[in-house]
Amino acid sequence: MIRDIEVLVIGGGPAGLCAADAAASMGAKVVLCERYDAAGGQLVKQTHKFFGSEKQYAGDRGIHIGEFLMKKIEENPNVELLTDADVLGIYEDGIVTVLHENRHLKFRPRKTIVATGASEKFLEFPNNDLPGIYGAGAVQTLMNVYGVLPAERAVMVGAGNIGLIVSYQMMQAGVNVVSLVEAAPKIGGYLVHASKIARAGVPIRTGYTVKEAYGDGKLEGVVIVALDDKFQQIPGTEEDIKCDTLCLAVGLTPLTELLWQAGCHMEFIRELSGHVPVLDENLMTSVDGIYVAGDATGIEEASAAMVEGKIAGYAAAESLGYEKEKAAELKAEAVKELEVLRSGPMGGKIRAGLEKEIAKGGRR
Repeated sequence: MIRDIEVLVIGGGPAGLCAADAAASMGAKVVLCERYDAAGGQLVKQTHKFFGSEKQYAGDRGIHIGEFLMKKIEENPNVELLTDADVLGIYEDGIVTVLHENRHLKFRPRKTIVATGASEKFLEFPNNDLPGIYGAGAVQTLMNVYGVLPAERAVMVGAGNIGLIVSYQMMQAGVNVVSLVEAAPKIGGYLVHASKIARAGVPIRTGYTVKEAYGDGKLEGVVIVALDDKFQQIPGTEEDIKCDTLCLAVGLTPLTELLWQAGCHMEFIRELSGHVPVLDENLMTSVDGIYVAGDATGIEEASAAMVEGKIAGYAAAESLGYEKEKAAELKAEAVKELEVLRSGPMGGKIRAGLEKEIAKGGRR
């Protein structure tokens, strides 16, 4: 049986929660699908405080922000939350299939908001499949969701915000973080995060990468090597570091498989971290009625994902005829919020990516 619905939101992270809340607050009936057993996305394991403004919960910790957003969803009768709900496909006839608690569901939404987030990138080097080599997100999940100590001696690769934050959280959990390695000539994350690492005595080695890992059936150490200005390894600069865990924070890739399947116009934009959908000013794709918010549009901070969720949610409700003037006004306010978030030096990369997207016909 096919169920007709007004708005389907795919993904219950910060973008999806805000999209569902925005659309439902205008009166639209929303079904929110989250593949895990609880919504919240990356927020459920983020114990650090957020930056931004009061509208993006600046000063609050990610775990608490997730609780705030979930409370709004739970209190809104217009939102139906389905957890353990894997969205399998978006098809040409507008049908969306979902595997929910071992049942195969079919929806025909009038509007769909894709907020599927991102996946972690990996790094190629000999023996990178040894037990003890993790993505930073996996380590953060072990610690902050399941209460598992992930390591005794750890090396972190990547000095963006994720690498810096997870390194500090490992230290708080009792892990001896012996080194942080970054291929770029300078750190990519906020200095406030890097300063906490440096004050604790952890060396941050910029201009270095992992040459190889070694161990008998499990990780026992890594060899790092310096890089030249063309990111080529410099022979003779190798250093051996003993560790039982190597944590990789080398970037994220937008999760866009559903958008490819739906036939959306996709373009590779390096500054947005991969293939992304070309969107209009309402965050709608080339396929009428399919919107995108959060990391699936390009990798940014969770604050930006939340604001994009609001834009997509208000746009979907407006297009359905719900409180059109109010929805348009709130959408415009959210657009201004996003512009402010992207206005500083840390927003340079995303601004460059958006310029390329505009050149390919998007965001207008």
